[in-house]
Amino acid sequence: MLYWALTTFTAALAAGLLGFGGLASAMAGPAQLMFFLLLLLSGIIVAIDISSDR
Repeated sequence: MLYWALTTFTAALAAGLLGFGGLASAMAGPAQLMFFLLLLLSGIIVAIDISSDR
């Protein structure tokens, strides 16, 4: 998931640098969503790991 977030972020940066502002903002949204979803899922996994008895 981090790979896809970084890929869409890089594509959004490239589109912004080339002057495609609308395309850049359209691609930045999914990149941001995937990044925060990654953080949320990582936090849930860490919380489950900490709370489980070994």
